[in-house]
Amino acid sequence: TVSYDSKAIIINGRRRILLSGSIHYPRSTPQMWPDLIAKAKEGGLDVIQTYVFWNGHEPSPGNYYFEDRYDLVRFIKLVQQAGLYVHLRIGPYICAEWNFGGFPVWLKYVPGIAFRTDNEPFKAAMQKFTEKIVSMMKAEKLFETQGGPIIMSQIENEFGPVEWEIGDPGKAYTKWAAQIAVGLDTGVPWIMCKQDDAPDPVINTCNGFYCENFTPNAKYKPKMWTENWTGWYTEFGGAVPTRPAEDIAFSVARFIQNGGSFVNYYMYHGGTNFGRTASGLFIATSYDYDAPIDEYGLPREPKWGHLRDLHRAIKLSEPALVSADPTVTSLGSNQEAHVFKSKSGACTAFLANYDTKYSVKVTFGSAHYELPRWSITILPDCKTAVFNTARLGAQSSEKKMVLANTAFSWQSYNEESPSADDQDVTVHDGLWEQIYITRDATDYLWYMTDVQIDSDEGFLRSGQDPLLTIWSAGHALHVFINGQLSGTVYGGLENPKLTFSNNVKLRAGINKVTLLSVAVGLSNVGTHFETWNVGVLGPVTLKGLNEWTRDLSKQKWSYKIGLKGEALKLYTVAGSSSVEWVEGSQLVKKQPMTWYKTTFDAPGGNEPLGLDMSSMGKGQLWINGQSIGRHWPGYIAHGNCYACDYAGTYSDQKCRTNCGEPSQRWYHVPRSWLKPSGNFLVVFEEWGGDPNGIALAKRTTA
Repeated sequence: TVSYDSKAIIINGRRRILLSGSIHYPRSTPQMWPDLIAKAKEGGLDVIQTYVFWNGHEPSPGNYYFEDRYDLVRFIKLVQQAGLYVHLRIGPYICAEWNFGGFPVWLKYVPGIAFRTDNEPFKAAMQKFTEKIVSMMKAEKLFETQGGPIIMSQIENEFGPVEWEIGDPGKAYTKWAAQIAVGLDTGVPWIMCKQDDAPDPVINTCNGFYCENFTPNAKYKPKMWTENWTGWYTEFGGAVPTRPAEDIAFSVARFIQNGGSFVNYYMYHGGTNFGRTASGLFIATSYDYDAPIDEYGLPREPKWGHLRDLHRAIKLSEPALVSADPTVTSLGSNQEAHVFKSKSGACTAFLANYDTKYSVKVTFGSAHYELPRWSITILPDCKTAVFNTARLGAQSSEKKMVLANTAFSWQSYNEESPSADDQDVTVHDGLWEQIYITRDATDYLWYMTDVQIDSDEGFLRSGQDPLLTIWSAGHALHVFINGQLSGTVYGGLENPKLTFSNNVKLRAGINKVTLLSVAVGLSNVGTHFETWNVGVLGPVTLKGLNEWTRDLSKQKWSYKIGLKGEALKLYTVAGSSSVEWVEGSQLVKKQPMTWYKTTFDAPGGNEPLGLDMSSMGKGQLWINGQSIGRHWPGYIAHGNCYACDYAGTYSDQKCRTNCGEPSQRWYHVPRSWLKPSGNFLVVFEEWGGDPNGIALAKRTTA
């Protein structure tokens, strides 16, 4: 049985302090799962928390997929075999820096739909998928009341801020979501995070870097923290955030001393946004998150070990923590003690120093304790200090990438620009939104139009080229005039929209204007983010003609979805044989819109592998037909990278690294995707790069 009271989640009659970590099954491979789960257990966790990824599981209406990285049942059973519990966050809105916030793209085109509000088409689709997942779990006997590992589930996700913005329809939707969840009769509690008005019996929980001051909305609900952010996501063009181990440990101890009883690390293992799963916040392919287990599946020290030691101290204190409320006494101007004493005589103390500058010696009981700045010392028996959040006992170890002796011999093929006469071209008067046409089957959409220039145009004599201006909703754009690249523009997280404005060379007669619009995932967060657009929405104008300005937006445009190389599946061995490649002295380098291929043997050993892509610009890469993801080392990290002090309130702008370097240089290659020999590596390069700089490396402890 699973229930709860004001103190804690109660499992089989026993109150528990639960330590949990987020591991998202599609962000690693099934071959990595057992080891990730084992390292979580070794790190002192009780629970694995994961979202359920709707768009991975229902790519088209009624067609379900639960295999390979999306084998949810297999993942949960592995957690159970390891003796850990599961918190299943069904959502099905998940945010998660995941493409479209986890929603399938087809959902946007259901007639009359509006996401995450009191809308019948949306509620019908959400209810159907939620019921599908719950009935799968029941059929496999995975809820705790059936002898399974799932001790709680989440409906919706961080809806509170949206509800506040949209008002009554939001309130009605919250009530409805809670009702359908509770009505599914799972036998375990439901939670809603960032949802102060979560209706009974649903528990509202906290997400953030700190949650010590959070209180649930009813006295009989436990104080739970569903997301303690262990770092932050990396965006293309942004510096790489890190969060000191001392501060995370401090935040957890502070939460527990204030009566908290469930803490989940978001993320415990971040992993990789393989394929095109990263969201349109310009989220990088790496979802490392500075988590205790790094993207490649290796413990990040000292963070992993420091938190393991913290968890031991908390477990030693559990008998007192679950049976008493803390008594708080002052130990100085910025210091205090939280003491838990149970009726049976158990006693635990947390001694805190909130000062960010000075360590302090305090007297507690009959002993003296040295408290470093911004730290908490845990005394499980009210006497012996077993752990301090700022004293790193764990070994610090740097991981480094060591080149594997893999020589790549490259061949190249130039992506062909389409023409309006191609078979699969759609013609339309005016400009179309990109996803409306592509349905997100590809990042790429070609826009083509003709511009007629009369021979008496003044600029042909004056040499003053006309100014072409294009407004796009994002996320990147390549402009070709008569087959020649005229320029490239791209947006960023803060502003995905972009404007191309360049003088272009036009000649008398018909000129071909070809635009390649590139999406970098779909947005995953924001009120009614399903209404946000991608692609060239215009206006598109030509300035400096005899007529002064010509608006091209309303004229006839031809559209072609995707690249020729995608249609031919050049990233597969069979597909690649359908075109002529060149090599040796003819190999194309530093040219935009180029495909590269090579074969290689897997390096020996079992260390995780990564590809150094720093010699390339932007595009996508595949190994043995599987997409590793988008590469974009040409996007250099901007912002400020100052020296990092663990003390003081953390934000994602603090402790950033990698300024002036590519936001992501290394790309994880799962070992399980490789064969001993003859592995097929394909890179599509949009900007132009030198493939001879690409290198495979093993990730090892220095």
